[in-house]
Amino acid sequence: MLGKLARQHDPNVLVGFDHADDAGVYQIAPDQALVQTVDFFTPIVDDPYTFGQIAATNSLSDVYAMGGKPLTSLALVCFPDKADLAILERILAGGLSKMIEAGCTVIGGHSIRDEETKFGYSVTGMVHPKKILANQGAKPGDTLLLTKAIGTGVISTAIKKAQAEQSWIDAAVQSMTTLNKKAAEVITANHVRTAASAVPSSEARQSAPAEITTGYEVHSMTDITGFGLIGHLREMILASEVSAQISASAVPLLEGALECVRAGHIPGGLKNNRDFAECLVEYESDVPEDRRALLFDPQTAGGLLIATPQGAQLHQALNKAGVATVTLGEIVQKTTPRIQVNK
Repeated sequence: MLGKLARQHDPNVLVGFDHADDAGVYQIAPDQALVQTVDFFTPIVDDPYTFGQIAATNSLSDVYAMGGKPLTSLALVCFPDKADLAILERILAGGLSKMIEAGCTVIGGHSIRDEETKFGYSVTGMVHPKKILANQGAKPGDTLLLTKAIGTGVISTAIKKAQAEQSWIDAAVQSMTTLNKKAAEVITANHVRTAASAVPSSEARQSAPAEITTGYEVHSMTDITGFGLIGHLREMILASEVSAQISASAVPLLEGALECVRAGHIPGGLKNNRDFAECLVEYESDVPEDRRALLFDPQTAGGLLIATPQGAQLHQALNKAGVATVTLGEIVQKTTPRIQVNK
């Protein structure tokens, strides 16, 4: 819908909605840019405090995915007129606990009466203009890393049907309340990127000088949320004009995810993601159907998908920091299919 509106031209917009990126980035000084994002949704677990934690973790994730540091947030609340306000208090307390963990200050918000509870945050962060990690920039030869297991969508659907085992719920909640902060800190503390890569125009990118530094080079990064692994990988490869090869067996799955798919606990978002993005995918014949389905599972507060030419080194550094990271595959030259899924 945004694409149908009149286009604004502001040279300070370093990242807009052109490539369906995780957040917008607006330059305010030579060495400072704002990262802005917003996200809210309906409850996916029964406990109000945990729901608040999940909503905050999810809202913060897009700032981390851009290589930014969260600074402030505004709460967004939709709550039934006759519901118990003690429930809302617990939701807000859960969200605040994660904002405090992230070092992000809640400075206000807005609430409306609604028949269905919804909660989330608008988050503002900061990033250096030359160190933005957009979904554009992946290059052939890059290794693809992923920092969290997937399966929260199908498990959440099983929870709503009262069909989820407690161990599945515990694993999903643990994943959805784990900030991407530690992973982002490992990446940004050693992040290398050319000065040109953060400049919007192709002409400026060609003329801008390269920075000479040491550390891990990251070409592109995004977080895995509502569009699922394939959906967000699709955004990365289309924005970067490349293709990708991944191994289905390398994709880490939450406990119970396969059982949920086999039992038919398929969220509508998974079906929509598959209808939209599977046209770009070619599978090896022996990739199981249940694993194919989970590649499109919509995630809440999912992990970071990273394209880097230093996959082994960054993989080791993330795991050493306690971030369970796997190697999914690699970026290749633009070809057909755009995404090859091997066993």
